[in-house]
Amino acid sequence: MTTRLQTPATNPDGSLVEPLPAWRRWAALAVLSIALLTVVMDLTVLNVALPSISAELRPSATQQLWMVDAYSLILAGLLISMSALADRIGRRTMLIAGFAVFGVASLLVLWATTPAMVIALRALLGVGGAMIMPSTLSMLRVVFTDTRERTLALGIWSAVSAAGAAIGPIVGGFLLEHFSWHSAFLVNVPPMVVAIVAAAVLLPESRVADAGGWDLLASVLSIAGMASLVWAIKEFGKHYVADGLANAPAWAALALSAALLGWFAHRCLHRDDPLLDLRLFRRPQLSAGVLAALFSMIAMGGGILVLAQWLQLVEGHSPLQAGFRLLPFAGGAVVTSVLARWFVDLFGPRLVVAVGLWLPAAGMLLIYLAPGLSYPWVAAGMALQGAGAGSLAIASAMIMSGSPQAKAGNAAALEETAYDLGNVFGVAVLGTVAAVVYSSRVGTAVPGADESLAAAIEIARRTGSPELTATATSAFTDAVVQVGLVGAVLLALAGALVFVLTPKSLDIDVQH
Repeated sequence: MTTRLQTPATNPDGSLVEPLPAWRRWAALAVLSIALLTVVMDLTVLNVALPSISAELRPSATQQLWMVDAYSLILAGLLISMSALADRIGRRTMLIAGFAVFGVASLLVLWATTPAMVIALRALLGVGGAMIMPSTLSMLRVVFTDTRERTLALGIWSAVSAAGAAIGPIVGGFLLEHFSWHSAFLVNVPPMVVAIVAAAVLLPESRVADAGGWDLLASVLSIAGMASLVWAIKEFGKHYVADGLANAPAWAALALSAALLGWFAHRCLHRDDPLLDLRLFRRPQLSAGVLAALFSMIAMGGGILVLAQWLQLVEGHSPLQAGFRLLPFAGGAVVTSVLARWFVDLFGPRLVVAVGLWLPAAGMLLIYLAPGLSYPWVAAGMALQGAGAGSLAIASAMIMSGSPQAKAGNAAALEETAYDLGNVFGVAVLGTVAAVVYSSRVGTAVPGADESLAAAIEIARRTGSPELTATATSAFTDAVVQVGLVGAVLLALAGALVFVLTPKSLDIDVQH
């Protein structure tokens, strides 16, 4: 018989918080989901807005890359520190502050007149996102004390998180067809204003009474180490076609990251009040959950990257049209996330979390095996890739139930870091596979055409060469197909590893 444990929240003075009424719990989830959706959308919406920004502000190629990368670099670097800080000052306080930073940074775009100012605003948005994302997850632990309700809430949270990346291009495409590029930032302001008011009214304050002092050195190490790691991954991916692995700056950043994160891990493992309790990884269900979150986002991040380009540059759709055609990602995510609790009751979390990785593996294999790549096959593959969000829902429940209440912030930071790194790995690894295959198919007969499909199409337009357009689009389609094979193998192996790590008798309704 299942033991249902309650995990009560604590007031700032350490006393217990009474369970919230049902209407308030679900209203709080709605607020947290809207805020999360806005933050996740910002990871992809700039990709749509970048051509318009470039046309007006004339950034260099390096500045364009920093416009895209500044957000995820700052976000990844600050997740651990912001989560630990929220445990100490209060999770609701951190959320409201994060909403304010995110909203103000979005509003300041009205005064952004240079590429450097846009880069600075993207970095500030990353700060706000790092304050918001882990706090939403740990706050769900506080609001939903019943474990079955919490699993459903985490399923909805996971669906929103997964769907946000697919919805971002739709919102961006719609705004850019009707307004200036500033609208891609300003759209964040109204949700943040609503979230600030609603959080103040609906959410209880919660903090860890005995969180200990602030470890400044560990915070600096985590920020620098994570930012170096993400930058190294992106740098390898951007220059792999031209330089292969002979990329000295990337290797230097990777070595620096290993040294800094190794120092950070050693420090955390040898302190009584660590900034991040890495001893949580001794719990197999938490380790399995983190891996599931990581690889689910690899499928989503890499899949959306290559398929969004294929829809626009090969199939000829506008950004808005391409955005709508990416909706099968969101559809698959919503269905499996909402039904995840029911599947666990039928089959147990071990099988469900593994199948949640094997489904996107099947989706990517379908793209590889399709007899001539066309949208119906791609749509079916995207729906299966999005279905991996069901694994995210159960992975979240495994992570949160596998950690003590006092370590909810630590667990949330681990999960959010896995999400962000998964997205970066997906873009870097699968994006690099696509770039290598494309370059090898196009060849070097036309200088510059092997750099990217967009470059080849522009060269073909200038030179009046439909043959080059046909060659380049065919090469990119081949690249998408090969990405399907690599992604399928990667996710199939990840599913098997998660299945082995997850305890056979795991019950996510029991606090471990």
